[in-house]
Amino acid sequence: MATAVTSTRSVSQSPAGTGGLAGRYATALYELAADRRMLDEVLSQADSLAQMIDESADFRAVLQDTRLDIRDASKAVLAVIRQQGFGELIVNFVGVIADNRRLGHLRQILAALAAVAAARRGEITAEVVSASPLTTAQRAQLQGKLAEAGYSRVSLHERVDPEILGGLMVRVGSRLVDTSLQSRLVRLHYAMKGAA
Repeated sequence: MATAVTSTRSVSQSPAGTGGLAGRYATALYELAADRRMLDEVLSQADSLAQMIDESADFRAVLQDTRLDIRDASKAVLAVIRQQGFGELIVNFVGVIADNRRLGHLRQILAALAAVAAARRGEITAEVVSASPLTTAQRAQLQGKLAEAGYSRVSLHERVDPEILGGLMVRVGSRLVDTSLQSRLVRLHYAMKGAA
């Protein structure tokens, strides 16, 4: 791994943690699933739904387009997740989010759910953004570096974003380590402007 540079640049779709709007919805779903003894199933389905949102630009567009009639958007989203085989608890939860006009926050809520689950297990969640999917060797090397930094029980939530061009962006809590090629090019651009 390259030398880390700390940046204040935010990572889009990073977990909201366990506070705020996303945290409240996530905690409610976690507790409901635990009460119904469906926690493993719900967490697995929530991960699958988050992955579906990350991978489908069309699905993301429906979730985030505030110009769409909320009833039409809700019907479309619920039809898609039912067709994909998601369980009734997830379908009902997304329905509540739609009824409350929070579809645009669904991805953040799912990320907060993962953070709630990790916190309850005593784990730390690291959001990892890379230009291409990590290999097994890269993943192991990253976990080793995180362990050296004092994060021994860490679960990785990986996301691919080709716009960073190369390198990694890793967020653990409020700390961001940005070694992306995009950030390096931006710093080089400002350095060249300063030299002119």
